[in-house]
Amino acid sequence: MLLMVLTGLAWMVQIMALMKFLLNYGVNVTSFLGLTILMVPFIVSIIVPFVTFIAVIFVYNKMIADNEITVMAASTLSPAQIARPALKLATVLTVINFILNLWVVPASQRQFYNTQWNLRYGLAHMKLQESAFTQLSRGLVVYVDKVSGHDLSQVMLSDMRDEKSTMTIFAEKGKLVSTSRGLSIIMDNGSIQSTGDTVAIGTFESFDMDLNVAEKNIDDAFRVRRVPTGALLSSVLDSPTAKRHKVVVGELANRFIMPFMNLLLVALCTLILLRTSLLRRRASFAPVLAVGAMASTMGLFMAASSMIENLTQLGLLALTVAIAITVVFGVLYKK
Repeated sequence: MLLMVLTGLAWMVQIMALMKFLLNYGVNVTSFLGLTILMVPFIVSIIVPFVTFIAVIFVYNKMIADNEITVMAASTLSPAQIARPALKLATVLTVINFILNLWVVPASQRQFYNTQWNLRYGLAHMKLQESAFTQLSRGLVVYVDKVSGHDLSQVMLSDMRDEKSTMTIFAEKGKLVSTSRGLSIIMDNGSIQSTGDTVAIGTFESFDMDLNVAEKNIDDAFRVRRVPTGALLSSVLDSPTAKRHKVVVGELANRFIMPFMNLLLVALCTLILLRTSLLRRRASFAPVLAVGAMASTMGLFMAASSMIENLTQLGLLALTVAIAITVVFGVLYKK
């Protein structure tokens, strides 16, 4: 229930962040909601360890307050036995988190970016108005007399994106097409005027112009989420730049090590709550201590995963997490 509530809240934040698709690109509501839903697997993969910890601390703290833990301990149940249901839950969620990180999230993120590109720059959003000027991007304006699907008639295009070299094109007919290069417009029977160092005027029978309205220089950290895990493992050995290598290694840490935080946080939570609840003077600060331990653990992991730069450091991070899990389980199972 907690996972559903927090996922819903995060999804609403994504809806607000992507609201510009409804306002600027004329995207219909169904396509817009479909786009935002593609973010749900990524949101779930991030918040699963946190909601698992919150659920465990809520249930076990309530059992402590109702003296149920004291009764269980009096009936010869050890802290490890009392913590077993939470640890089983953490194990199941660790497996689910692995499935999300390794397969579901990359596939959904790839679909998300492709859908976002098509809605923003593809033919899907190109709804040119008849007898009106349409600004495709800053400095790029198109006027069309009549529109029939993607077929245009009496086209005027003004390209002033480069102030040093502007271009004005008139054509009897035109057609919007989507190519591997992006969105293009093919114009027939027209004239072109180009101004720069010199003024050039000419005519043409057919002219193919890339509109180049897509964003360029997209950051690698923004794109690495959509890379399949197999391709990511292959690219870590032949990354073209040190920056790309660091991004890939950091993503591998999130995909392969992050799921184990479910086990570590639950074991840490149950260890602190159960061991302190059996003291002669029950520690009222135990929940606060558990929350502090969770925040410190996750903070250190996120900081470390963002700073690692090579496979050696990735291995050290994995070893550190494994040692931490072993130590916490060892203390929890200690009689």
